Amino acid sequence: MTHPLVAIGFDPGLATTGYGVVELSNNSWNAIAGGVIRTKKDIPRAERLEILYREACSLIEAHHPTGIAIEEVFFATNARTAMRTAEARGVLLMACSGTPVRGYTPLQVKKRIAGYGKATKTQVQAMVKRLLCLSEIPKPDDMADALALALCYLLEEEGVNPRNHDYL
Repeated sequence: MTHPLVAIGFDPGLATTGYGVVELSNNSWNAIAGGVIRTKKDIPRAERLEILYREACSLIEAHHPTGIAIEEVFFATNARTAMRTAEARGVLLMACSGTPVRGYTPLQVKKRIAGYGKATKTQVQAMVKRLLCLSEIPKPDDMADALALALCYLLEEEGVNPRNHDYL
C-alpha cells in the first residue's frame, strides 16, 4: 500500500471561496471534504480576509495536504471583482506557507479535467463527478471548481502533464 496523497483546491473569492479536499490512495480518488467559506458583505474587508485566512489555515491543519492548488486570477470583466479575488488569493497563499502550492488558470483546469480547454463548466463538473465516483454533481459551483483544482494537483503529482511551475 502506498502512502496516500492529499490535495486541497481553493477557488478564491472574497464573498465565497470554494474548497475541496481530494485523496489519492491505492489508485482511487476520494473526495474527503468540500464546501465554501463565506464572508458577510457588511463587515470590513480586512476582517473578511482574516476570516478567510483563519478558515484556510484550519483546513490545511486538519487535512495535512501534500500540496495545494489555487485558481489563478486570469480574466475578469469587472476590475473591482478581479482585485477582490486577487486579495483573497493572496490571503490563501499566506495560509499555505510551508506547503507546496500550484496555480492553475481556468483553461488549464478545463484541459486537465475534461480534456478540452474550452469545455463548459457543466462538462468539467460532470468529469469531477465521474473521477470522484460521486452520486451527483458537486454543488455549489465554487466547491466543484475547488475539487477540480485539487484533482489537477494530484494528477500532476502522478505525472499526468507535469509542470515545474510551483509557488513556494
